[in-house]
Order: sequence, then structure tokens, then C-alpha cells
Amino acid sequence: MDVPNLAGRGMTASDQLARWARRTPEAVALRFEGTGRTYAELDERVTRLARALAARGVGTGDRIAVLALNGLETWETYLAGVRLGAVVVPVNFRLVADEVAYVLTDSGATALVVDAALAEVGAKARAQAPGVTTVLTIGEELEAALAAAGAEPLEVAVDESAPAFIMYTSGTTGRPKGAVLTHRNLLMHVFSQVTHLGWDPDDRVAVPGAPLFHIAGLAGGLPPLLLGGTHVVLRSGGFDPVATLDLIERERVSSIFLVPAMWAAVVAVPGIADRDLSSLRRISWGAAPASTTLLRTMIDTFPQAEVVTAFGQTECSPVTTFLRGEDSVRKIGSVGTPMLNVEVRVVDEAMQDVPQGEVGEIVYRSPMVMKEYWGKPEATAEAFAGGWFHSGDLVRQDEEGYLYVVDRKKDMIITGGENVYCAEVEDVLAAHPKVAEVALIGVPDTRYGEAPLAVVAPRDPADPPTTEELTAWCRERLARYKNPREYSVVGALPRNPSGKVLKTRLREEHSAGSLVAEPVV
Repeated sequence: MDVPNLAGRGMTASDQLARWARRTPEAVALRFEGTGRTYAELDERVTRLARALAARGVGTGDRIAVLALNGLETWETYLAGVRLGAVVVPVNFRLVADEVAYVLTDSGATALVVDAALAEVGAKARAQAPGVTTVLTIGEELEAALAAAGAEPLEVAVDESAPAFIMYTSGTTGRPKGAVLTHRNLLMHVFSQVTHLGWDPDDRVAVPGAPLFHIAGLAGGLPPLLLGGTHVVLRSGGFDPVATLDLIERERVSSIFLVPAMWAAVVAVPGIADRDLSSLRRISWGAAPASTTLLRTMIDTFPQAEVVTAFGQTECSPVTTFLRGEDSVRKIGSVGTPMLNVEVRVVDEAMQDVPQGEVGEIVYRSPMVMKEYWGKPEATAEAFAGGWFHSGDLVRQDEEGYLYVVDRKKDMIITGGENVYCAEVEDVLAAHPKVAEVALIGVPDTRYGEAPLAVVAPRDPADPPTTEELTAWCRERLARYKNPREYSVVGALPRNPSGKVLKTRLREEHSAGSLVAEPVV
């Protein structure tokens, strides 16, 4: 038998799994809906799945698309792809067939692992993606493939600089782009995160409360894998805050990440103060903006836990800055300071550093920044113009170096020559006692070019805030030019699976300038 050439091989997430399977084979590696896998079980299933895919023609560098709900098999497929040296392409399970087909064809996927519940969507998408020649359906078919495959260790030389995942951005504007994350990107991220936050042996059970197709779900599962802990996968579908609290109590969760909309639901659960949440050591949030009102509520609700703000983006694997500990109170509203191994600048359009306190775009240098946008050299060159990765986020930096997000560059409103930063106005409106959530958009205005329109979802649909109440609230707290000219009251804001508000949809709905309050549903 030929011995594979492994000289110079870097470590992968698959190697970490194998390491713990040798050291602590009976430790629980993965939990989902009351069932789980030990490290030994997970390692064997990953090897069998990698061999099953290899037997079906999947090799190093081939793309494996995964269209699946959260579950044990989804995570196993990710690790099997890594073990095989293939490139895993997580697919948003909420996409329609045409959108799935775009991801399959854009990535050049040759294999698809699909959840039984999504088989019909997958079949329709495959009809438009003839390059997909291998399909495995999670369930009986997948289990039969594993049973038929060997469990002997699979040695594949994997270059740490090679692509590991292609993560498609959420596509709030235009077609999503595939951010290519290498093995080294992801490993440097988890090493840096664990070192920066000071994870210790008591940080045993982590819940990355995001879909596994999202970068927060992928990256959130890597710290327990690195440390030999337990990764608890949250069920897909409508978020249930009561069930989430039950999960924390039952699994003795020590660390959990949720997006702000989820946290808002959790802290509003009646009787939360009577719950046994003593296992929680760290609660974190990110992926979408959070109001200071929500953050204060989280701090008050979980006094025993460190509140951590995680900021970044898919292309950065994803976290670039953290706000934690006492700073969560002292610097409330900030996204903190750069994480270990992340270098930042705040620059103007000419790539010149802006004076402290002024607004500019945050740009990055880091071994965690993606390799490229898959198949898009022009977009890649634009993103790395000047040798730094351009985030598209507008921020300001205070005298201590703490960063505050002002807006997404593309979302900034220019009205009458003045810049209006949506995040600032949204934060003010979110503090109104009758407002549950709010999004500010710019709509056409014949006099000013653009006018700020606030789309508001009320806390109590039976008692929504009036335009007069909101106007008076903003006039006391914002310069006049920042005040929304009109308000639209809706039942809920449209969001993508990452929890981000779909402002493009809101702009389309209000593009005609029909600024009339909508009925609350």
C-alpha cells in the first residue's frame, strides 16, 4: 500500500476530531434533540461518510453542497468533507429551487447531501445544475452508505491554505457571493477566539444558536471541537425562547450565541428569573444590530454570565472585534476592540485614516480573512483594494480605541447633503416603550433627494405608537435632519435567516414614496 505524502500538512478540524476520539473517546462531542454522538462515534461516522463520498467520485478540491436543516448529520457531513479534502458548500435551506440552483452552479458543486425534508427542492435545483452527479439523502440512504463504507482511518494530504468552505453571503443586495474560507482561516479564527476570550475547562457545552449553513453556526461549533467539549445544535424552524431556556437547563449549557431578535424573545419569557441558568458563563450576540435597551436587559437578566458582543462578517471567518466583561456596561453600544490576530484601520474613500471620532470604513488585515470570492476576481480585487479587506461597515473609534458601528456603507442615507446613519436613529427609536423593532431606510424625496422613513413594529399590536408620539420622541433626542420624515407601522420586519433586516425589500415596498402607515398584522 502506498503511503500518502503528508509532509508539511497543516491541521484541520477533522484532525481535531480524530485527536479527541483517541484521547477521550467516550466524551460527548455532539448533541441534538436529546440524542448525540461521542467523539469515537462521531469520528467513525465522519470517516465512513468521507469514504462513501470518495467511492462516489468525490475527491480533493471537489465541491460538496449541503442542503440540510440543523442536525447531527449536517455537522458530520461538514467534517467528512474536510477529512476528504473536498470543499463544503453550505446552502441556506430557506432558499427556493432557483436560488439553490444558483449556488450549485456558481460553486461548481459535483455532489449534494440533502435533507429528506428538502429533497423536492433539491431535485428541482439539480434539474438546473447538471454538474451535480452525486446525491445522498439524509436518512435511510445516508445510513446505508455509511454502513457499506469502511471505517479504516482515511489519510488525505490536505493543504491548510486550500479552500475548506465556500460560504455564500446573505445576499441582502444582489446575488450572493461565495466567500472562500481556507482551513487556515478557520483554525486561526478558533485559536484566536479561544485565546482572546480565555476559554477554560469549564467552558464545556456550547450552543451556537444559528443555522449551520450560516458562518455563525459553522464557526460556533469549532471551539468545543478544538477543546474536546460538547457542541449542542439548536433545532431549525421557528425559534422557541421557552424551549431554548429548557435546553440551557437540561444540557447545562455554559456558552450560547443568539442573534438580537432571539435574545429579545428570550429575555421576555415570563418567569425567566426563576430558571436555573447557573451553568451559563458566557452569552454572546452578533450577526445583526442590537439596541442598547436590549443589551441592558440582557446584562440585568443574566448577571452571572459575561455578555460578549461579537462583530464581523462572513468574509472574516467571521469575528473581528469583541466587547466583553465590564466593558459591556462601560462601553455599551460599542462592538469593542479587535480580536487577537486582527488588524484594523478606519479610513476614508482615499484609504486615508480618518481622525479619531470621525466616521470611516473599517478595513481589515488578518489571517482569518477569506482567500477570495469564488469565481469573482473583479469583486475580490475590489474587496482587497489597497491591500486591506474592505468591510463596507461605517464606524467611529473613541479615544480608547473602542469601535462603534454607525451604518453599513450602502445603507447610509444622504438627505439634503447631510449623512444620516441608520443605526443611530434606529437605536433611539428602539428605546421607545411602544417599539419592538425598527428599521430606517431612505426613500425618494423630490426636495431632499432622499428622506428617512422609519418602519416600526409595535410591542403591542393593539396599541401601536402614533406618528405624533414617535416624532416627539425623536425630536428630543436627535438633530432635526436625522428625524424620520414618515413612519410605517408593520407587524414584523422582514429578515433573512441570519437575522438581518431585509432593507432591500423594505425599499422596494416603499420605493414609490407612498408613506402611509400599514396595518398591523
